[in-house]
Amino acid sequence: MVGEPDTKVCIWTTQADALAAFGEFAGKTQSANHIKPLHWYVACRLVIEGGFDPDDITPRPPFRVQLRSGKAPLLHFDPALGKGGERTILGGLKTKNVDVVVTRDGIGPVLAVSCKGVTGAFRNLTNRMEETIGECTNLHITYPALVLGYLVLLRANRLAEAALGHAAEVREGDEGAAPKKELAANDIAIAEGGGPVASIIRFHNALRELVGRRGIRNDVSRYEAIGFGLVEMEGASKSSLLASFPEEGSPLNLSGFFDTLYLRYDERFVTSAPDLASKTRRLEWDLASPGLRLERLDYEARIDARDA
Repeated sequence: MVGEPDTKVCIWTTQADALAAFGEFAGKTQSANHIKPLHWYVACRLVIEGGFDPDDITPRPPFRVQLRSGKAPLLHFDPALGKGGERTILGGLKTKNVDVVVTRDGIGPVLAVSCKGVTGAFRNLTNRMEETIGECTNLHITYPALVLGYLVLLRANRLAEAALGHAAEVREGDEGAAPKKELAANDIAIAEGGGPVASIIRFHNALRELVGRRGIRNDVSRYEAIGFGLVEMEGASKSSLLASFPEEGSPLNLSGFFDTLYLRYDERFVTSAPDLASKTRRLEWDLASPGLRLERLDYEARIDARDA
């Protein structure tokens, strides 16, 4: 999927696939091809780990549910069922196309994830905050119970890599080959000592003030969950997440992003609404489900308690 993936339909995607597609993409970001695999990863994970019916998710993941009386449902992998697109949600100020949305029949959108990918120009990150706050506020005005997540990836361009790139540009220019594009100072995310540059820290701290919405009466400008990750661009760790930032314990650490979404969803649409629980309760898959045997599954499936 690295380079120019087909963005028309949702396909089975792992976290490693999504990170590689983002980090190694060399085309124009206006195409969104660098971030679409992250949409697919989120959609697939909401089925396998989250227990949401693929029919309720946009873009539709490539799975099929086999319901059985008195038994846990079986999950099947079915690439032909994958579909693309975004769902348009009615906001309090304007309609908004959201990247990944779970919609319950008769209730409306109940969980949504907005995905962003930033490849450079990091000094301008704080300028994005108005858009980020506005999107959250707009959606929560109309749907205060909506569990909204914001998932953002940045390229961990290093100062040392920029110097190497410049040296390579000089060498290639001497040989008459096309020179490599040198990273601008504004595109550097990791300083020479290995820590994030000031603009990355400011962006992290600003996002930290926008996360943690617990109840439907809380501030509508806060997200229920925010995930923040820097993707390594070189070396043995290329296309993996930078381990040192965000630090352990940060509310933006990706390790807790999905768990927070599931917790908030269950609180609002299952525990607090027992009359709707038969419709809103998340599915638990039979351990024997063929759809759970996919290669490189990098998270635990939601298994029926009788099989655990």
